[in-house]
Amino acid sequence: MTTIDEITEPEALSSAPKGRTPSWWGMVLFVATEATLFACLLASYFYLRFLTSAEWPPPGIKKPELAKPLAMTGLLLTSSVWMVWADWAIRHDRRWLLRGMLALTMLFGAAFLGVQISEYATKLSEFTWTTNTYGSLFYVITGFHGTHVFTGLLMVGFTLVAALAGKFGRTHHERVRIVSFYWHFVDGVWLAILFSLYLSPRL
Repeated sequence: MTTIDEITEPEALSSAPKGRTPSWWGMVLFVATEATLFACLLASYFYLRFLTSAEWPPPGIKKPELAKPLAMTGLLLTSSVWMVWADWAIRHDRRWLLRGMLALTMLFGAAFLGVQISEYATKLSEFTWTTNTYGSLFYVITGFHGTHVFTGLLMVGFTLVAALAGKFGRTHHERVRIVSFYWHFVDGVWLAILFSLYLSPRL
């Protein structure tokens, strides 16, 4: 009969659960659901755009300016770099670096929302969500994405608080990985929005 003392460390490790955790798969399911919603919104945008032969955006609305959207893109993509670095840092047990990268992610994400609010202040003087179909689609799609960025900031914020409390280590960092996965999803969706709402009307 095998005793506990006879179990070697490699054998004990080999018996540990393998694969992704329920939390990981829960986030995958959530992201898949949200990606479907964004896909439906963008598909609706292009369907309604090509359904009409009229000018797009409709007369009275200028073609989207690119300065602020490109600045927003730079902020969000850079924040993704910080998030990748944060994930790398905790895998190598560099907790101080994890905290710094999470803080930078929050800073750049908040700056993105700040620029978006600034853009809204400009565009609301030109058209609103009730002006026409274009206005409705523009504010629904960008606003829906903005709420996801805000949700991501809350996730990163809670993760930063946990990091400051020393909750993470080399072998205990799943929350960082999950939040990172969500944040990169938000960035990827923004690239699709950038092309659809800002670049395609100029093509």
